[in-house]
Amino acid sequence: MTDTADPAEVPEARVRRRRWAFSVVWVVPVVAAAVAGYLVYDRMQQGGPSITIAFADGMGVKAGQTEIRYRGVPIGDVREVDLSHDRSRVIVNARLRHSAASIAREGSVFWIVRPQIGAASITGLGTVLTGPYIQVLPGSGKTQTSFTGVDHPSPTLDRRGLKIVLATAHLASVRNGSPIYYRGIEVGTIIDAHLSGDATSARISGFIDEPYSRLVRSGSRFWSVSGLDVHVGLFKGLDISLESLRSLAIGGVAFATPDVSGAPANASTIFVLHDQAEKEWLRWTPKIPIATAASH
Repeated sequence: MTDTADPAEVPEARVRRRRWAFSVVWVVPVVAAAVAGYLVYDRMQQGGPSITIAFADGMGVKAGQTEIRYRGVPIGDVREVDLSHDRSRVIVNARLRHSAASIAREGSVFWIVRPQIGAASITGLGTVLTGPYIQVLPGSGKTQTSFTGVDHPSPTLDRRGLKIVLATAHLASVRNGSPIYYRGIEVGTIIDAHLSGDATSARISGFIDEPYSRLVRSGSRFWSVSGLDVHVGLFKGLDISLESLRSLAIGGVAFATPDVSGAPANASTIFVLHDQAEKEWLRWTPKIPIATAASH
């Protein structure tokens, strides 16, 4: 006779459920999603507005390589370079950094910095190795994200002073970038030259920087110091006058103001550019206070 075990005495098999099995499976995607979310948030915090800049020429500008700089500091980068619909312009899509978001304002000026060699100066040599970059001078208007870049910034951009106009029968060797001197000290620059409206004379635009702009009065006299002035006298022999070696290479203009100087000049004042200075002008010694950093 076979003994039959009492069902109540048969041990019941217990299955222990792993409470953490579900969590372990999902922990990797959850962590990945959290990291991705943080990166997106961090990117949004660091990234500023997207802007578009239209240039006449985009040579050397490359997506992912060309930077936007202000005062030598990178504040953004180029994301895409393309042609406009009519293929007349190059459209640069860029992204500013969050800290430079205020650059995207009306009045901001953008231009491409490349190596340039001229008679007056050599600029942009650093880009020979690094490639061109986009320079900006911030504006102060309303928020704006679409801009038209300039080929070259105005010589008076970000400068304070007085614009003057000189009239002469012939331009001689004075050109853009030629220095303007007062008592042998460079106080300004020639910024443009063109014919008058009736083509009877040449008009030369110059810019006198502050604080030297106070030296220009209604009675001031301007003359060319381009090249060498050679005079041969019976008793004095050979007399050679040269303002500077730089003026020999690129021309130049000098001016003097009489002791009774007159009213301060304004941008509408037109001065005659003489071929040379009269001796009386060189003896003028007006006392005109100018404020310089060195005096404070």
